[in-house]
Amino acid sequence: MTILPSPQQLRYLVALSETRHFGRAAQACAVTQSTLSAGLLALERQLDTQILDRAAGRHVVFTPLGLDLVERARSALISLEAVTEAASAARDPMTGPLRLGLIPTIGPFLLPRLMPALRTAFPKLRLYLREDTTARLVDRLASHRLDLLLLALPCDCGGAPSVTVARDPFVVALPPNHRLAGEPEVPVVALATERLLLLEDGHCLRDQALAVCGLLAGDRVDGEDGFAATSLHTLVQMVAGGLGVTLLPQLAVSAGITQGTGVVLRPLAGAGAWRTLGLAWRPNSPRAGDYRALGVHLADVCREALGPIC
Repeated sequence: MTILPSPQQLRYLVALSETRHFGRAAQACAVTQSTLSAGLLALERQLDTQILDRAAGRHVVFTPLGLDLVERARSALISLEAVTEAASAARDPMTGPLRLGLIPTIGPFLLPRLMPALRTAFPKLRLYLREDTTARLVDRLASHRLDLLLLALPCDCGGAPSVTVARDPFVVALPPNHRLAGEPEVPVVALATERLLLLEDGHCLRDQALAVCGLLAGDRVDGEDGFAATSLHTLVQMVAGGLGVTLLPQLAVSAGITQGTGVVLRPLAGAGAWRTLGLAWRPNSPRAGDYRALGVHLADVCREALGPIC
C-alpha cells in the first residue's frame, strides 16, 4: 500500500516554494521552523527523492524534480480545498472566510461603505482583503491565494468568469483657473492638447485613461519629465500644483479625494467615458453562487458610493 503525503506536508512544500525562506514558511504555516524542516525531510524520505538542493547552503534551492513536486502539491491542495468549499457553500452560503482582492483605485473609496454593508447582510462572512495591481491579483487568484477580485473590466483575467456591478464615470480634474474650468463639461477631444497626468505603469486606470482619450503611452502624458503618480491622491496634488490635468473615477470624487485642494472637477463627455467595475472568480468555483449574490449587494453599495455625478 502506497503511503501518501499528508496535506500538511504539501502545505510546507508550497509555503517554502513561495517564501524561499524556512522561517517565513514556518510562520505562514503556523508551526515552528524545526517542525517544518522535519516535515519536509520526512517527505523526502517517504518519497525517496531529493526535493531541496542541500549544496546551495543557506539558500533555498529546489531540485528540478522538487519544482515539479511543488506544482503537483499545489494542485493537490487546491483539489482538497474545493471539496471543503463545495460542502460549505451547499450547507451554509455566504459564511466563512473569503479572500477578496481589490485594486488601489477602488479599495480606499469603496471599502468604508462596503465593509459595514457586508457585516450587516452577511454576519457570518469573514472578509480578508488584499490590495494590489490587477496583474498581481489575477496571479494570486489563479494560484488560489485569493477567492474573488473586485477590479475594472475588461481585463486579462485568464478566463475567469465575472459579473458587472457598476459603471464608474470619469471626471476631469483641472488646476484652478484652467481654461476649461468654465465649461459645464469637457469633451474628450479637448484633452488632446493638454498634459495628461497618469498613474505609473502597472495600474489599469492608466491604460483606461489612455484608451478613453485615444492616446498611446508615448503621447503627451505624464509631463515632459516623465513623472507619474503611484496613487490617485498624488495625482490630485500634481493637478492642484498646475502640472497638468487628469481623469479621476467618480467613485474617488464622491469619496472626497479633491476636498480642500482647489482642483476643479468637470464631467468628461464622450463615448466610453467611464470604467466598468466587476467581480471575477476562478472557473468552476464551488462558491460561484455566493459570488453572484455578493455582486448584487455590491451593486447597491456602489450606487450609493458613486453619489450624484459631477
